[in-house]
Amino acid sequence: MDSDTIPQHIAIIMDGNNRWAKKRFLPSVAGHTAGASAVRRTVEMAVKAGVQTLTLFAFSSENWKRPQTEVDSLMGLFMRSLKKESKRLNKNNVRLRIIGDRSGFSYNLQQQMKDTEALTAQNSGMVLVVAANYGGRWDITQAAKKVALDVAKGLISAEDVSEDTLSQHIQLADLPAPDLLIRTSGEERISNFLLWQTAYSEFVFLSVLWPDFDQFHFDEALQIYQTRQRRYGGR
Repeated sequence: MDSDTIPQHIAIIMDGNNRWAKKRFLPSVAGHTAGASAVRRTVEMAVKAGVQTLTLFAFSSENWKRPQTEVDSLMGLFMRSLKKESKRLNKNNVRLRIIGDRSGFSYNLQQQMKDTEALTAQNSGMVLVVAANYGGRWDITQAAKKVALDVAKGLISAEDVSEDTLSQHIQLADLPAPDLLIRTSGEERISNFLLWQTAYSEFVFLSVLWPDFDQFHFDEALQIYQTRQRRYGGR
């Protein structure tokens, strides 16, 4: 691979945990646990490749519709992963950021999110973004509300509202937009993920189930990306 064309920002829809478990006649929690191991591998691979930002879709705003037992197991796994991985992330100079509507989570989980972010806040290496209770439509809506408030307060006129105005309030406004969006499991849709931010991202859809995602698949996605010509609407 050409190291000069490694994407600065990679976003991943980590899909296939449940199907991975069902293929092995295991409960869904086993798939999510195996998926957490794939997250650790992927963070290590991204750091090694020189990626500057890695954004992972961990829990969507639609995932609350899943069976309560599965949601509970996901919340428990999220809490354990934050506790377990916080020191590892800090040791490896990775800065964690969590985006999404945190109000839906328990107080203890919200506090753990704050603690892990605070622990890694001064790190200067790769930024690891975890999207939790996140939806692209929610993201755009919350940005529009903030702009509307500024208009109501007289800080800006309605006529002056532009794409740039809105983009200042979108999640990850201070980071480069994703260059590459990867989705595993063979599904070919973005499922309400980073709708604004991925307007000009390259999409790569892989058939591998998320728990099996490894160096081979990571390299495959990067190689596909490096064959693309990014024109941003031009020629």
